[in-house]
Formats: sequence, structure tokens, C-alpha cells
Amino acid sequence: MRVAVPLPKCYRLINHGPTTLITSAHAGRRNVMAAAWVMGIDFDPPRVAAVIAEGTYTRSLVEASGEFVIAVPTAAQTALTRALGSESGSGVDKFAKHALAVEPASKVAPPLIAGCAAWLECRVIPEPAIAQRYDLFVAEVVAAWADDASFRDGRWAFPDDAHRTIHHVAGGHFLRTGDPVGP
Repeated sequence: MRVAVPLPKCYRLINHGPTTLITSAHAGRRNVMAAAWVMGIDFDPPRVAAVIAEGTYTRSLVEASGEFVIAVPTAAQTALTRALGSESGSGVDKFAKHALAVEPASKVAPPLIAGCAAWLECRVIPEPAIAQRYDLFVAEVVAAWADDASFRDGRWAFPDDAHRTIHHVAGGHFLRTGDPVGP
């Protein structure tokens, strides 16, 4: 079940460096892409940074709307994540092609992809020079959610390997998030 995560603690959903999916929407169009370079950069208000390459369909939608959602896919979604990161959405509706189940976000237009481990609803903080030079978008997190099967009491507690988050290494290869070490 999707549960709210307090905004000052939402960095915990991505601070372990998982591969993410970024959804975008504007004027009746939407897209989703895989992104490995996403990180938290502040706590309160919570802010994130995401690399969204110039010339991509997602970037055009994010620039037009000023919003995006960061979703954290599970190991069960590895093949889907690979596929979403390997094709452009400019000529194909990835949501229809991959029969993606979605839920509405609470504060932004881009949808939440069902089955993920976590979601961050984001509004872009305009930094055009940084976006142009580094493809880096800074955003404030306005709502955060996690699947309570995997994230409880402010920590990841994966019930099985299928629920673990994933990390893209290179060339389409992924690793699952490991077990906790220490207290």
C-alpha cells in the first residue's frame, strides 16, 4: 500500500542511489524515462537534482510543465526499466506500449507508475543555466510516497528480492539493492 513519507525524510527514498523512472506530462502528452543520475540535495524544504538530457521528449515536457515524478522501480520491474530507458517516447506512447498501470499524483500532473517502491512528486526550481550546461534539473519535492511493504519506520526493509530497488551499472546491467549492514 502506498503511504505518505514526511517531506523532510523523503531523501531516504533515493539516498541509496537507485535507478529511477521519471514521468512527465504537459498539454495531454506524457512520457516516462529511466534515469540513473538522481539525488537528494536538501532536506527542508526537500530538493532533488536529476539529469534529463537535452533533446529528449521527457525534457521537453518537463521544461513546458515545470513538473516531474521520480519513481523508484523494483527488481521485478528491471526488464521494464531497461525497455523504458532504451526507447524514445517522442514517437510512441510508452504507457500504452508497455501497458503501464498508473495512479494520479497528488500535487503534480505526471502520473505515478504502479508497482514501484517509492515516488517523489517534484516541481522544478528554475535554474536555466545549470539545465542548459549540465542537463541538471533542481526541483522541490512537494509530495513523497513509499510502498509500505518495503519502506517502514523511515527505512528500507525489503520483504523479498523482487521488492528490492535496482542500480544501473552500465550497458543495460543492473544490481539489486543489498542487505543492511550494522545497527
